[in-house]
Amino acid sequence: MFDIKLFENMDAKEKYDTMLGMLRPLIEDEKSFITNISNSAALINALIGRINWCGFYFIKNGELVLGPFQGLPACTRIKIGHGVCGTAVKERKTMRIENVHNFEGHIACDAASNSELVVPIIKNNKVYGVIDIDSEEIGRFTELEQIYIEKCVEVLNEYIDWEEI
Repeated sequence: MFDIKLFENMDAKEKYDTMLGMLRPLIEDEKSFITNISNSAALINALIGRINWCGFYFIKNGELVLGPFQGLPACTRIKIGHGVCGTAVKERKTMRIENVHNFEGHIACDAASNSELVVPIIKNNKVYGVIDIDSEEIGRFTELEQIYIEKCVEVLNEYIDWEEI
């Protein structure tokens, strides 16, 4: 059973440490790719806080295709090199955007989003997709969130065969 109230009095670092601690046992014994990604999106969404969207995009046929997420309906396909997600894939690096309205080529799936954190999923030097997190707050994401979402990708890489996509 998951009780979000347990995390109310924790500071951000404590929540993120807990998130990492919960991620591994949540996915380590489950073989279903879709189950593991869905639960990962839900866990990240529950513990990051002050966000309005959290989910995955995966590369299929040369473009990013929407995967499991938490939030309002989103863009279903994004071209590599376009928007924050497509740029993260093309450049193979994390994108932490303080104000998406200042990012040339930003794709607005949710008009309420003002900042974005996108971490590429790279395993064995191959990019498989991204974790995308949006917030209504300008400047919402710090180096702390970036570090912990990058650590989440490391854990996911241990247990998920991305070739299943």
